[in-house]
Amino acid sequence: MNAPFVPPGTGWPGDPARADTPVAADAASVRSLAAEAPSLHELVARQSVCRACPRLVAWREQVAVERRRAYADEEYWGRPVPGWGDPSPRVLIVGLAPAAHGGNRTGRIFTGDRSGDWLFASLYRVGLAAQATSTHADDGQRLLGARVVAPVRCAPPANKPTPDERATCAPWLVKELGFVAGDVRAIVVLGGYGWQALWPALKEAGYATPARRPAFGHGAEVELTSPAGGTTLLIGCYHPSQQNTFTGRVTETMLDTVLTRARTYAGLPGPEGR
Repeated sequence: MNAPFVPPGTGWPGDPARADTPVAADAASVRSLAAEAPSLHELVARQSVCRACPRLVAWREQVAVERRRAYADEEYWGRPVPGWGDPSPRVLIVGLAPAAHGGNRTGRIFTGDRSGDWLFASLYRVGLAAQATSTHADDGQRLLGARVVAPVRCAPPANKPTPDERATCAPWLVKELGFVAGDVRAIVVLGGYGWQALWPALKEAGYATPARRPAFGHGAEVELTSPAGGTTLLIGCYHPSQQNTFTGRVTETMLDTVLTRARTYAGLPGPEGR
């Protein structure tokens, strides 16, 4: 029988967790384990073993056991997908949640699905990734001055987490924002869901935010004051979902333009400096 998840500390490429990494079992333990994480590495380790949301745990593990026919011979990660990329990023990219047969399979956010194909190709073109593809956890991909996170760390049924699930997962994002706030100069938010989820997390992480939440839109920009006292540019971007890319709502040029704006604002070199 297929395994429902990869046990932590058993050799999966890039697995940040150990066999003794503490496991959150409910919303209260998410809050305490996130708050007490002493480092970014330990935080993502704790993210990667969380079991606080019963519906999401059941779904991600069901998918890992049943598997899609195209990946029937592959082992599935089947655990929460933690933040990934540069530990001191100048650019932060915020998505929605892992895909059932993408990040839930590969163990890396935006890796192994069509949205990730678009995102990593664009990151490579603008100089924020070492290669144009991200297919599995040991494929050699690296982000250059960038990091990717999501408000919800588990693949949700129908790609729709509930408000309670988003709230339960929020402390992981808040703490991660706090760890990288001193370095981040631009934040790219992919889609309206991520935009809505990010605002309260930014405020709790210590960012000075506007009294009225700005509306999401592709190319929308808001300058924020970070907890470190510097300025961080928040940029909205349509999500490179299959529906958006197939219909032309998102094009390669649109994605490249937003990511180039973020990279330039953050003071990072272009692809020629890779």
